[in-house]
Amino acid sequence: MIAFVSGPVAALAPDSAVVEVGGIGIAVQCTPNTLAGLRMGQQTKLSTSLVVREDSLTLYGFVDDDERQIFELLQTASGVGPRLAQAMLAVHTPDALRRAVATGDEKALTAVPGIGKKGAQKLLLDLKDRLGEPIGAPAVGAPVTNGWRDQLHAALIGLGYATREADEAVSAVAPQAEAAGGTPQVGPLLKAALQTLNHAR
Repeated sequence: MIAFVSGPVAALAPDSAVVEVGGIGIAVQCTPNTLAGLRMGQQTKLSTSLVVREDSLTLYGFVDDDERQIFELLQTASGVGPRLAQAMLAVHTPDALRRAVATGDEKALTAVPGIGKKGAQKLLLDLKDRLGEPIGAPAVGAPVTNGWRDQLHAALIGLGYATREADEAVSAVAPQAEAAGGTPQVGPLLKAALQTLNHAR
């Protein structure tokens, strides 16, 4: 079990990072929120969870132990694999997921790509009493819709784009984000932003 990786960030991609540990590059799958906090060449420490399959070994990375623990607990629910658990953490913080399960908030779970109404109901039943109580108080009056802009901008800067390029890419995907309604998903927006930047180069 690899509990964490620590070292300089050697490479960044839309859904992963490479951390150099003792001269070896360790590839770690991360959410856009985690990637947004990483910078090329800077030291980082990521809590990790190793998922073993017959044909692969995949390491998932998180900003802290709490996020990793929620990632592992989510997979105790029927039908939830590492990719769906990671998608849930890409959309919601660990506390937001605890709150959604504690209050039976179907809408919060259906905001995650790949989870429909029936899936959300099943998850609420499966995860009841497993995630624990929310730790922090909900943010009152926090601007939800603008959060994606900051996250996306930070992720693009972390991938090595200039501030001006990041600004232009965020503006380019803004109509897509607004058309989505509710809380836009940062992951798909990051992919769309990268496509616009690749076309521009």
